[in-house]
Amino acid sequence: MSRPVTPSSVRRVTVITGGSRGIGAATALRLARDGHRVGLGYAKDEEAAQRTAQAVREAGGEAVAVRMDTSDAADVDRLFDTVRDALGPITGLVNNAGVSGPLGRFTETSPEVMRRVVEVNVTGALLCARRALREMSTAYGGSGGAVVNISSAAATLGSPGEYVHYAASKAAVDAMTVGLAKEFTGEGVRVNCVQPGSVLTEMHAVMGDPDRPWKKARITPAGRPGEPEEIADAVAWLLSDEASYTSGAVLRVAGGL
Repeated sequence: MSRPVTPSSVRRVTVITGGSRGIGAATALRLARDGHRVGLGYAKDEEAAQRTAQAVREAGGEAVAVRMDTSDAADVDRLFDTVRDALGPITGLVNNAGVSGPLGRFTETSPEVMRRVVEVNVTGALLCARRALREMSTAYGGSGGAVVNISSAAATLGSPGEYVHYAASKAAVDAMTVGLAKEFTGEGVRVNCVQPGSVLTEMHAVMGDPDRPWKKARITPAGRPGEPEEIADAVAWLLSDEASYTSGAVLRVAGGL
């Protein structure tokens, strides 16, 4: 029995949440080089989202950017409707949107920060996956596809003294990945996950410590932070036909941590 291969005539249309900067933007450019048309969901930075969309177009791809909140079901529907109408039937989702709140001890983390982290990182990921699966699952009339969730090495390291609440939210993403893979792989949708380590993005400055990636490098066997493009390469592989028998995997891309 030969492995399934996506026909070259099939238009790959992939939704990327948190697509304006960092890992999301790097993934958009990487997928554009692989022939994907990309829909970028972003929360606030319209200028950054449009820059990423333009970079995709300059790389020969097609892109549309939609401002939205992943924790709002109506916004999620609007994102997927817009991407489908502009670019065609959706074949992939990169569930990348995430927030952490400021670094600090767990006992000093406000309930408001905890709730927002769960809303975006857990509820938002679930809502986006639900809509993507309704688009792609053969049980709903779709032609199959793939979901890649972006988790974090924090899911297993726990991140004491920094953001235990964030680590807990990413552990939920890992569990979601395994459960959805078991439920939907038989309906033509592979579901996998990437666990980045400390990566050079603007997220660290937002947390309150722009030098954090280099501090973490001291305890990372690779001796350096990761680059967003290195995470994007892993995502691209999981979305590709080369990963046709891979579903339910949690792929650590963390420099040996």
